Amino acid sequence: MTRLIRPNRRTFLKTSAALGAASLGLPALAADLTQVNFQLSWLHSVQFGGSYIASKKGYWSDLGLDVSLTQGGPNAPVEPPVVSGNALMGISAADYTAAAVAEGAPFKIIAVAMQKNPFAIASLAANPVNTPSDLVGKKIGMSVSNTPVLQALCTLNDVDISQIEIVPTQYDPAPLVTGQVDCLLCWETDLPVAMTIKGVENTTMLMADHGYSVHSQTYIATEDSIANRRADLVAMLKGEVMGWNDYLADTDAAAALTLEMFPDAGLDAPTQELQAARQVPLMFSELTESHGFGWFTEETIADNIETLALLDREVAVDLWDRSLLEEVHS
Repeated sequence: MTRLIRPNRRTFLKTSAALGAASLGLPALAADLTQVNFQLSWLHSVQFGGSYIASKKGYWSDLGLDVSLTQGGPNAPVEPPVVSGNALMGISAADYTAAAVAEGAPFKIIAVAMQKNPFAIASLAANPVNTPSDLVGKKIGMSVSNTPVLQALCTLNDVDISQIEIVPTQYDPAPLVTGQVDCLLCWETDLPVAMTIKGVENTTMLMADHGYSVHSQTYIATEDSIANRRADLVAMLKGEVMGWNDYLADTDAAAALTLEMFPDAGLDAPTQELQAARQVPLMFSELTESHGFGWFTEETIADNIETLALLDREVAVDLWDRSLLEEVHS
């Protein structure tokens, strides 16, 4: 919570200096910034490039915030730090948020970064899977825990999942490259990128193009934070919007910034550049062009509710709250 400052001569001088800095395009004085934590959903990479730009260019500090970007990972779920208040906002996905709400977490989805879900079916160019019906008779490598995802895709497209052989595999392109399986269930922006970088010709079928509508890379906050720290959340989202708009203008620069900020993360430039480019059609659309980054509508919510029901996640329309985003884009 922003502390209360008494209007004495010292604070008057500090405020005057901050205003002067703002007029020169400089960031506000650090002492005057409200510290907030932003919980990311995975390890640092260009997946969060827009957030890195917002931090590097001082978009958040200009809005009065000192934002700490905390990476996630396989052993660092997003929801606990957000629900506990250790993070003001987090990056999640509609299915994870729905599961947390079913357990009593008071979350709302307040913006949607990925307009299209990144789940894809990757295959070799010589034996492509271009439509859900092409899966019939194929061996698909995947985690067994993602079986409900494949079942949902099959249900949406009248495909009998029993005619697809599920082969449990690690999250790695090797089983496909070596011919152990015909295709992989993966994200559009990782295993296919890794194969392309290695010179393996491949193709992907984006599940979102065949009815699989689950909002991904969503921004979540608690009802309490929305009620009591609304201005800080709006400022966080404003910085995100500016950062991601810059990302769209130059994805290679976003990749370079990622490498600069996280030199010890084991990242390489070609992979980050390709991943950055492949994220664009997932995160930007006619909807974002018309209404702004992060937008969602009653129609996209309805599509999500339908798909989430196939994943045994019953949710209501009020899981989504667009009011903060409307303030941002007003």
